[in-house]
Amino acid sequence: MASLSSAISSTPGHTLSPNAIAHDDKPRKLCYSHCPTFLLPPHRSPIFRRGFVSGLERKRTLKTRIYASVTVDTPVNASPEKVQFPKGDSWSVHKFGGTCVGSSERIKNVAKIILSDDSERKFVVVSAMSKVTDMMYDLIYKAQSRDETYLSALDVVLEKHKCTALDLLDGDDLSSFLAQLHHDISNLKAMLRAIYIAGHATESFTEFVVGHGELWSAQMLSCVIRKNGVDCNWMDTREVLIVNPTSSNQVDPDFKASEDRLEKWYSKNPSKTIIATGFIASTPQNIPTTLKRDGSDFSAAIMGALFKARQVTIWTDVDGVYSADPRKVSEAVILKTLSYQEAWEMSYFGANVLHPRTIIPVMRYDIPIIIRNIFNLAAPGTKICRSTEDETAQGLESFVKGFATIDNLALVNVEGTGMAGVPGTASAIFSAVKDVGANVIMISQASSEHSVCFAVPEKEVNAVSELLQSRFREALNAGRLSQVQVIPNCSILATVGQKMASTPGVSATLFNALAKANINVRAIAQGCSEYNITVVVKREDCIRALRAVHSRFYHSRTTIAMGIIGPGLIGATLLDQLRDQTTTLKEEFNIDLRVMGITGSRTMLLSEAGVDLSRWRELQKEKGVVADMEKFVQHVHGNHFIPNTVLVDCTADSSIASHYYDWLRKGIHVVTPNKKANSGPLDQYLKLRALQRQSYTHYFYEATVGAGLPIINTLQGLLETGDKILRIEGIFSGTLSYIFNNFTGGRTFSEVVAEAKQAGYTEPDPRDDLSGTDVCRKVIILARESGLKLELSDIPVESLVPEPLKDSASAEEFMQKLPQFDQEMSKKRQIAEDAGGVLRYVGVVDMVNQKGEVKLQKYKNDHPFAQLSGADNIIAFTTTRYKDQPLIVRGPGAGAEVTAGGVFSDLLRLASYLGAPS
Repeated sequence: MASLSSAISSTPGHTLSPNAIAHDDKPRKLCYSHCPTFLLPPHRSPIFRRGFVSGLERKRTLKTRIYASVTVDTPVNASPEKVQFPKGDSWSVHKFGGTCVGSSERIKNVAKIILSDDSERKFVVVSAMSKVTDMMYDLIYKAQSRDETYLSALDVVLEKHKCTALDLLDGDDLSSFLAQLHHDISNLKAMLRAIYIAGHATESFTEFVVGHGELWSAQMLSCVIRKNGVDCNWMDTREVLIVNPTSSNQVDPDFKASEDRLEKWYSKNPSKTIIATGFIASTPQNIPTTLKRDGSDFSAAIMGALFKARQVTIWTDVDGVYSADPRKVSEAVILKTLSYQEAWEMSYFGANVLHPRTIIPVMRYDIPIIIRNIFNLAAPGTKICRSTEDETAQGLESFVKGFATIDNLALVNVEGTGMAGVPGTASAIFSAVKDVGANVIMISQASSEHSVCFAVPEKEVNAVSELLQSRFREALNAGRLSQVQVIPNCSILATVGQKMASTPGVSATLFNALAKANINVRAIAQGCSEYNITVVVKREDCIRALRAVHSRFYHSRTTIAMGIIGPGLIGATLLDQLRDQTTTLKEEFNIDLRVMGITGSRTMLLSEAGVDLSRWRELQKEKGVVADMEKFVQHVHGNHFIPNTVLVDCTADSSIASHYYDWLRKGIHVVTPNKKANSGPLDQYLKLRALQRQSYTHYFYEATVGAGLPIINTLQGLLETGDKILRIEGIFSGTLSYIFNNFTGGRTFSEVVAEAKQAGYTEPDPRDDLSGTDVCRKVIILARESGLKLELSDIPVESLVPEPLKDSASAEEFMQKLPQFDQEMSKKRQIAEDAGGVLRYVGVVDMVNQKGEVKLQKYKNDHPFAQLSGADNIIAFTTTRYKDQPLIVRGPGAGAEVTAGGVFSDLLRLASYLGAPS
């Protein structure tokens, strides 16, 4: 059986006496007395050793007596003759991760890339095959847990590499590699057996075991390169790379010692192509260690610095560094360049770039790092270097490079008036945090020194809070400190860009985007270098915040997710208008309106990327599901990568209008031609408007009064500029405008109503128009907008439906009986004509007398209201500025095209408010 001593002998700097292993049938002892300290369990006394040995004697499981007589290699400077060690631009360093060498086919692909590199000299760092490092850690875990399946798990590791080698190699290379592989596996088996018996693995044991994956992948790749006729050597970097472990589970490279060893190694193994192990290294005492997780990237950077290489290329399975996590922001873009500082900041905040320490070695010599995709060689990747000047870059996206987030954090807020001006308070706070061993992610302090807040991982916050409460109990009891507050469920959003420091307006744009997405910022931190602006937000808001700022800086200045409710006449017309205008809005106005869902009363159509508006009708039939308003709103607002959401209610349904308050409260904008909300109960209206004014959520309803005419906008403009409304009077119904414009000469009233119904101007039941209720709703909307607190019942309405016909069973019955009442309406027309005027059905808001009314009114033939034709609307605003000559708004006020146009106009107004160019 291969022994633990064999494993020891395979480590750099240690050799075993030829007589170290004896075989017989006597009980065996595992003797630690001369064993290198890295193989001893930490903090164990001689008593432990004796106990461990007696345990072995009891089990009598090992049949090998091990004596570890250790000698150290000849010092580096004692090497004989040296080959000149070349440095500089002739070297190109490549690093291939586990995914890149995950199978025999992928290893062949790596070899092709190396062979196609026309650099004079190439140094290649490889990771273990995909998942192998995790498998090796799992072996340690199982062995120290006394789980005997570690043996079968080790067999899986053996089989994986054996099969790969059989597919890649042949002849002597194959025989040599398989012999070494079986030798290593035997050593590992003995080592794991010792761990199994002890129930414990030292850090050095662990790091020695887990580093084998890199040894095997480097040897196989070097054989494949040689097989292609290229001179190539492989390097066990434990012989070269020297690192000093630190107290923070990290290592610091010893560049001087490593350079000396590299020169010695190269003098013995000169080659223009070197395949080296990533991840593993040695301590100054020749004890095997690792560079910890993501260590292979660090290895490549260190070796690039030692060679002073032209560049270091990190090969991965992505096209480069993204502007944001593509799993959270589907439209994240690949960055062409990043500065070292930008890459470091993004790495620190969790972006999948590089480990922050990877960048440090190459920065010393201005060596660029290229991130490339081994599966997409056409992609140029991302270049990380000293300068990222881009003369062609325009706009804020050239100053803000990327966004990253950290989740599962808590804020700790220590505040009190007794903190101000008292030296040592911050020191005492963070001394307590250090004693707990918590990691402080971010610190923010008010200049008044009244409070200090900082972010820590949520799993550590209870211990931090308890210790702070204990340390400051006296100050808390005395009132010098008011509280130690914990705010859980937080996330950090970091905005990174080297040029932010010299660009005014970046911070304003960032916070404006967050505000308009209805995101509340809990804390802010920014260094004077301005490479990074960090904000703390609620965890549930984090992804929406990330999408909002990314959309603002990187894509259309305004990307809005839309949900269309009611694809009837107006809704369908709006969808067709959006279809025809989408490309123009994107290309010329940088506005991206995406319909994420369409719902009617029975079916709804949902889309993750946006409904294809060229065939929304077919899609609704093919893919429509049962309508569910709650699911519809949740989909449009929550299940996509767009920060801004608007729901467009194209119905006349009061039950839909009753949802507006909740939608606005959730940060969903509302656009509608539906009059029910603004003309409904006064208390609900006031509550809705108060919420609208208090938040950054918008509620637009221009089309509720004049379809596409700018009536609401005009009224708001007058009021906002300080004008005082005296009277608003107008013909608000396109239907009734058409009827009275054509009720002339010898024509009867019923005849004109029938004509209007036939032409599609009226509702299916003309009584809905003739009752005056629709006009009354418009009057109440304008009255409330002007400041009057009136209910719908406060407005007297003159109905044009004859009293006997109000209860007619159907529209058809009503139309049949309406001619019986023509004479009465003809009389009113005659009276008006005799006075030199005409009849018009109008609504009035009388601000002087604080009232409103809807009535049939006579107007002189020279009055603007008498000059109308067709179905035009006309509204006159009499104000203190427009007293002698009222301000007139006139135009088509009915029809699907103009109403949908009014809604569309509100959508563009919303886009403008959210940041689109005006």
